[in-house]
Amino acid sequence: MSVAAERASANGGRGRAGERPMACVGAAGPGGGDGGGAMGAEREASPWVSCALSAGCVVSASGPGVPWSCSGVALSARPGLVLCHGGALASRLPRPPPPGAFVPAARLRLAREPELRVRRGPGPAVPARLLGLLRCPAFAAPAARLLRAGDVRASAPEAAAGLFALVRVGAGAGAGGAARAVGAPPPRGSPLLVCACPFGGRRDGLFLNTLSAGVLCNRRGPLLLGDARCLPGAEGGGVWDGRRPGRLVALVAAPLHGPDGPLGLALLCAARPLLRAALRGPGLDGPDARALRALLPPASPPPGPGLRSPRSPPSPPSPPSPPAWARAVLVDAGSAWGSGLGWGRRLVVTCRHVVAHGHPVRVKPQRPKGLVIQARVVFATQDTCPYDVAVLQLEEDLPEIPEPILADRFHKGEEVNVVGFGVFGQACGPSVTAGILSAVVTVDDEPVMLQTTCAVHRGSSGGPVFSTNSGQLLGIVASNTRDNSTGTTYPHLNFSIPITVLQPALREYIRTGDPGSLDRLNRADEQVRRVWRLQKAAASRPRSRL
Repeated sequence: MSVAAERASANGGRGRAGERPMACVGAAGPGGGDGGGAMGAEREASPWVSCALSAGCVVSASGPGVPWSCSGVALSARPGLVLCHGGALASRLPRPPPPGAFVPAARLRLAREPELRVRRGPGPAVPARLLGLLRCPAFAAPAARLLRAGDVRASAPEAAAGLFALVRVGAGAGAGGAARAVGAPPPRGSPLLVCACPFGGRRDGLFLNTLSAGVLCNRRGPLLLGDARCLPGAEGGGVWDGRRPGRLVALVAAPLHGPDGPLGLALLCAARPLLRAALRGPGLDGPDARALRALLPPASPPPGPGLRSPRSPPSPPSPPSPPAWARAVLVDAGSAWGSGLGWGRRLVVTCRHVVAHGHPVRVKPQRPKGLVIQARVVFATQDTCPYDVAVLQLEEDLPEIPEPILADRFHKGEEVNVVGFGVFGQACGPSVTAGILSAVVTVDDEPVMLQTTCAVHRGSSGGPVFSTNSGQLLGIVASNTRDNSTGTTYPHLNFSIPITVLQPALREYIRTGDPGSLDRLNRADEQVRRVWRLQKAAASRPRSRL
């Protein structure tokens, strides 16, 4: 297999320039198994895991058309209400489909209602009845725009990515819990837990209620982006707040794929707007409506100055985002874009290949929105240099942002975040992905390359890598990995330039203003070159090059 590092910038035409240490833990709800469905003895789980597992389920249907299944989440045990993905029902709907955010089953005009069954644990599936379909217009419209703009496709058809189904489960559904509350999504970078049933959970229960951990990468209204691993069949799975047990915040709408394979990202739809749509729509009343209302925060007038509403307890604090995250900027080079790191007031560090096309370069900070700063390339490493670096001089000051704390040592296995403008570029701002520092490659005891398991995509080149716990700046992203024999890109195997390589040259340039002081970055020895060719020192000439 010929494997090459693929530069993580988006280019061509005008197109394109966390996971946390995560296991796919199989369980079958209470009494389920560790490592695979109903097999094995389950170890004691944390409250976050227990709540997610007890509410997870798989929904299957037979009848007209091809049988299908998807993931779901129990909203209420009595009455038995389950919310799942509705994409497979889209093909059965009339054209155009009935309008409304919530369409009761009686108004769907289905020639024959599918026979639904819900399985929540190791026992058999039980019958269920469709109550209606839910759509979130505030999700569907931006999702469609993002998919068109980013050369990205969803596992579910674009038109159905924001379609969900509310079903009532019959008696005998077996033991199982339900969501305790439906809350607002947490801040960007906060931990999420996904419980889903990839591949329909299989009849043997092998993939029933598997868990995946990640972070909230980005959001635009009810449209969320997460980096927890989601496989086919995970659509409709519950997304839980990693800080508050039992708090459902979203459902999986669709795992995302690029031209070269899975992106390691998924579109998520916030759960609260879906429930509110169901309550506003016709045909839902009685115990069903009361059960949904109980999950939502009670309506109350806003408290006065200095007061806190007694009905709205404060959320537990989430790990603060390092202020230096705001130093990630978008670098627009005409036919390409990438990411960059603001350094000082008028410098940006990015990758050479982002600005190598000769077009005028503009830098777009995160705040204030709409600010565009002209830039010129004052230095770029040579094509033969293993370090892919460019330094930009800005015509205006960057907004006041705290300087990052620079790391002087690196700890293999520590949790890290990458901040950059991958996949969707400037369409929804910078995204945060999470992972660990999987390797620190040294030459003569000096770090020369970092590897992480964060999801890194085209457009992320030049984006900063931070330590999750300390907030220290570790380096900048240079590339991810591509298998030349299959054309597959691996976003979770990526390479970064350590900040200890960049800092001495940048410090000298700021002191002297002489671009020649940056030329030390071109003077990497042969061992460093070999490392960046993805070869051992004794290896023969590489088959592919960074």
